[in-house]
Parts: sequence; structure tokens; C-alpha cells
Amino acid sequence: MPKERRTFTAEFKRQMVQLYENGKSRAAIVKEYELSPSALDRWIKQANTSGSFAEKDNRTAEENELIALRKELKQLRMENDILKQAALIMGRK
Repeated sequence: MPKERRTFTAEFKRQMVQLYENGKSRAAIVKEYELSPSALDRWIKQANTSGSFAEKDNRTAEENELIALRKELKQLRMENDILKQAALIMGRK
């Protein structure tokens, strides 16, 4: 049976990064707090790059652009469907 997914507060993440920066080994933190090494590495990277643990604050410019383009594409497809329906209705009259 898979483990239940845990969530951590920004304060907890900040404390883990602080322990690492104060010299505690990565392996010791992972073992003591039962964390995945990749989660701790991600928190350290996020703290060093943006200082925020929110995903939206840690996106690259390309990721933000891709999200905006996908949103625009969805909107344009919806508008296109509406115009197709309108053309069908007008064609019947």
C-alpha cells in the first residue's frame, strides 16, 4: 500500500533549509524527518533562487509563457467554437 502524501508548511521547509545551511548533513535531515532527498534538494534550490516555496514563484520565464499561451489557446478555441455555432445558425435562416 503506498504511503499517504504529506504536505509541509513553508515554515517547516524554511527550518529544514536552515538546518542544512547551518551545517547539518543532508542525509541526517532526510533520515531524522523522514523526507525524500529530492524534496529537500528542491526546497534548498527554491530558497536559494527565489526565497519562496510557492511553485508559481519558481517558474522560469519560458514556463510562464507556456502557461499564458495555453490559456490563450483555450480561449481562442472556445471563441472559434462559438463562431462556428453562430455561422450554422445564420446559415439556417
